[in-house]
Amino acid sequence: MKILKFIFLLTVVVMFSCLINIYANNILPNDEQYTVVVDKAPTPVGGFESLMRKVTYPEVAMKMRVEGKVYLLVYVNESGDVDEVKVVKGIGGGCDEAAANAVKKTKFTPGMNGGVAVKTKVSIPVIFKLN
Repeated sequence: MKILKFIFLLTVVVMFSCLINIYANNILPNDEQYTVVVDKAPTPVGGFESLMRKVTYPEVAMKMRVEGKVYLLVYVNESGDVDEVKVVKGIGGGCDEAAANAVKKTKFTPGMNGGVAVKTKVSIPVIFKLN
């Protein structure tokens, strides 16, 4: 009986470590090339207001009265272009996709480190609020 419990626990541990490894490798290839701490963080050209104007409130979310913040991890390259967007915490109703699409359409000022433009990861909240 103890051997069966041991084998079961070992199987769970192995499966869990495989899932973590799969998840970690799917975040973004070459993720380590993107800096988190920089002298000047990337910002949307025209300000966050210009980014919010690109967000389309999904009809499904409006009907379901979905409100809240979608937290995104945005990968900005040295040119200020968005390479990738990952939803860190979503609210559903199509809002996650709408937020990611708006960010993908946005040009950023690149992150700066020592006066040099660098690839940067930045967290951006996108707020969905019904009037």
